Amino acid sequence: MRFEIAVLSGPAIIMFLAFVIFPVALAAYYGFYRWHGYGAPTAWVGLNNYKLILTDSAFQQVLWHNGLILVLSLAVQGPLAITLALLLNQKIRGRSFIRVMIFVPYVISEVIVGTGWSLMLQSNGAVNDLLQHLGLGFLQAQWLSDPKLAIWALMAIISWKYIGFAVILMLAGLQSIPEELSEAAQIDGASYWQIQRRITLPLLGPTIRIWAFLSIIGSLQLFDLVYIIWGQYVSGTAGTSTMAIYMVAQGRSAGNYGYGSAVAVVMFLISLIVALLYQRFVLRRDLRGAVTEGGVR
Repeated sequence: MRFEIAVLSGPAIIMFLAFVIFPVALAAYYGFYRWHGYGAPTAWVGLNNYKLILTDSAFQQVLWHNGLILVLSLAVQGPLAITLALLLNQKIRGRSFIRVMIFVPYVISEVIVGTGWSLMLQSNGAVNDLLQHLGLGFLQAQWLSDPKLAIWALMAIISWKYIGFAVILMLAGLQSIPEELSEAAQIDGASYWQIQRRITLPLLGPTIRIWAFLSIIGSLQLFDLVYIIWGQYVSGTAGTSTMAIYMVAQGRSAGNYGYGSAVAVVMFLISLIVALLYQRFVLRRDLRGAVTEGGVR
């Protein structure tokens, strides 16, 4: 059995070590130097890079942005995805077409999404032009440059882009719930909303928790949409900069790859700690019993 496990898991372990553990270790090594990206690092700075990260107000600001995006993603996408999944789980006309249309934004590349929305949200873009034609010109705004609006514009784009993935997950979870439970509750006189609250949502809990975990990790590592729409410099003044944007701006763009590597390590540790805590306190009920003393069952 051990030989079979080694043969079957060996390639995956090698890939994991080569493309995950080794790059993280290498980044941690470079994080102790002032390194410009070429040649052997020689300017040893010890923990100064890490101390600078933790005391830099700019990093604290982008960390706050990531946390806000995380909370808003859970608060907006979760209830909306559950509501849409419950609706699309009913036998309604055009259900398949609606499912496809909701899922389409998720499969569109981030470059296309970011470019399209950045053009539409410009001061002379399609959104403001539409508001003008509808007689709502007073609602026109600087959606991308106003710090009070930019974060909400980003959340609208993120929700539009990733809501399809959440809905598909919720629909898959709903398909695993036996219909007999709802039918028995109906016979006992339970209303539709009582059935959803007492039966559907508790049984959908594992799916919701897995989706929330993926959303949390994605929020902590958000980069592409912000970089494409705002760039590494405008995002700072617009209030949409993230840890990944900070890493690129302070590392590669500034020519200080040692400091950028240290930021990458800090990002990795934050994501790792959040993942471990989430698994320990939230996913524990779902993982309990998955592994026994006699092996995996």
